[in-house]
Amino acid sequence: MNQELSQKSRQELLTNPALQGLQPFESAYTHTPYLEDLGQKYSRKIVETVQEAVQRVGLKDGMTISFHHGYREGDRTINSVVQILADMGFKGLTLAASSLMSCNTPLIEHIKSGVIRRIYTSGMRGKLAEAISNGLMAEPVHIHSHGGRAHLIQTGEIVIDVAFLGVSACDEFGNANGVNGKSRCGSLGYAKVDAHFAHNVILLTEEFLPFPNTPVSISQDQVDFIVKVAQVGDPSKISVGAARATSDPRELLIARFAADVIEHSGYFKDGFSLQTGTGASSTAATRFMENRMRKAGIKAAFALGGISGGIVDLHKKGLIDTLIDTQSFDADATESLRTSPKHIEVSTNEYANPSSKGTFCDRVDVVILSALEIDVDFNVNVLTGSDGVMRGASGGHSDVAAAANLSIVVGPLIRSRIPTVVKHVTTLVTPGECIGVLVTDHGIAVNPNRPEVEQRLRDAGLPVFSIQQLYERALEISGQPSPIDFLDKVVGVVRYRDGTVIDLVHQIKPLD
Repeated sequence: MNQELSQKSRQELLTNPALQGLQPFESAYTHTPYLEDLGQKYSRKIVETVQEAVQRVGLKDGMTISFHHGYREGDRTINSVVQILADMGFKGLTLAASSLMSCNTPLIEHIKSGVIRRIYTSGMRGKLAEAISNGLMAEPVHIHSHGGRAHLIQTGEIVIDVAFLGVSACDEFGNANGVNGKSRCGSLGYAKVDAHFAHNVILLTEEFLPFPNTPVSISQDQVDFIVKVAQVGDPSKISVGAARATSDPRELLIARFAADVIEHSGYFKDGFSLQTGTGASSTAATRFMENRMRKAGIKAAFALGGISGGIVDLHKKGLIDTLIDTQSFDADATESLRTSPKHIEVSTNEYANPSSKGTFCDRVDVVILSALEIDVDFNVNVLTGSDGVMRGASGGHSDVAAAANLSIVVGPLIRSRIPTVVKHVTTLVTPGECIGVLVTDHGIAVNPNRPEVEQRLRDAGLPVFSIQQLYERALEISGQPSPIDFLDKVVGVVRYRDGTVIDLVHQIKPLD
């Protein structure tokens, strides 16, 4: 049978108004020529260099590039790719990284040279954060929560032209995860959003595994090109900094108090759910939950969020049924994600996007969160330090604080001779109406909007004070801190999880 369209039919395609715009069939492989070559058929996505991949996806000046921070301080992808783009002569790019770390100091030079014009990120630390706080950029950085980032991408404010996603291993078609290979980072919860929404996806992988590489975190139908590189990240540096473990007596005391609060909160029942965020006291609180759970004869239905070894330990002991993981904080969490059928990986869209059709954080009973500052109205700052410099991250703080049934903020009353409890936070990230309890090493304060929780804690004999009393105690110890001098220039725009602007960060005034 003749495969070509007859001349009569071709003419009809051109003249019949109802058929306008339709193309005539030519051959089975007209639009998939790679299928005629077995070698090209299987390896067509693999390119030798990042430069070639960039050229083939058509990146142009002024476009938006994205990265995930699953390797945290061990990331080796962001700096190397941006350096390549600089060498290729790109200018005016928007950098939409899920977060930036101290290891991203080299970006300073690329901002100065004009390679990077605008930044969206959950947070930043180190010399990069200091430089931006001191007015490095012409445009302010947009700081969003993890769920807020997914919201901004989903609603179209952030349009990712090219996502550069570092993975430990994938197959030649692009099926990738973070639990196979040598440099495993665990969950690719941030990268999953980029892979879904980006116009183009370039994978950087350390090794190729046989097809199909499972489990599939990033799917082959989302990947345009793959480049094999020497290293995408160092997983040994994931659990440092904000995600570190602690043996500090004060932090452990706060963690014990936090566990006491959970136990007597009214939510400590069989089938309850929890999340512990980054921060030494937050993650340490999990180690004090085991005896309380065994004594009460209860188990948790699930734990959510950044999953640490402490949470994994409770899961292995049968005290937490399911782990829902958007970021793995250490090697134990990564191995559990690889081996446990009830340790599941979710994207940040599923985790916390308020405009998604359903988020896991909406199902959390109790969450423990850290803070750089909390004020007498329970507003929380997790972004700027006592000197006004950006040195933290919004993270999932405002997401889970808003959604959980009870949000517990933990932190020392005094940090480096500076009060943590203040009259007004330097930068508002999470509104006080979402915070239920503050736990410090000098006592516990309960938001007046949660009188039932305060009564339970008092009945349990816990050291409950008003937050005003804790504020006054902090001033007795440290004295009134000097106010921070800011300039008029806005260096950061703090976006609430729904995309609205909740605060502005101004450039700090240079010391005389």
